[in-house]
Amino acid sequence: MAVVDGRLVTDDGLRTAIEISLFTDARAREDDPLPDNGADPRGWWGNAFRPSEDAPEELGSRLWLLEREKLTAANVERGRTYAADALAWLKRAGIVSDLVVIAVALGRTTLALGVEVERPEGPSRDRFDFVWEASLAV
Repeated sequence: MAVVDGRLVTDDGLRTAIEISLFTDARAREDDPLPDNGADPRGWWGNAFRPSEDAPEELGSRLWLLEREKLTAANVERGRTYAADALAWLKRAGIVSDLVVIAVALGRTTLALGVEVERPEGPSRDRFDFVWEASLAV
């Protein structure tokens, strides 16, 4: 979904699925260092309600773990990995046949993510670009 000329318009769902997957908080793993030495592993509450064992795995990404982190080369790679992990379900579910995530630093506080996907029904590739900026340390 998007807003164009002040009106809400729909897309074919792929961009929306990517946005939700990237920008919904996934629960931190046991070995993830939490921002500010916190104790809250966060995560989306809806992941607690899986209708069946066959339902897709948890939704969301761990990008939030980069809050308050310096935007070093290692953290840019962490961001790329977190995004790729969050989107992997699209390939497992057969929604896309190929998926590539590119991450670059824009300045000192902004992480840019490029997501390239190939759909199973054709050779054309789609690219979606996102900017993530969330109180990254300077």
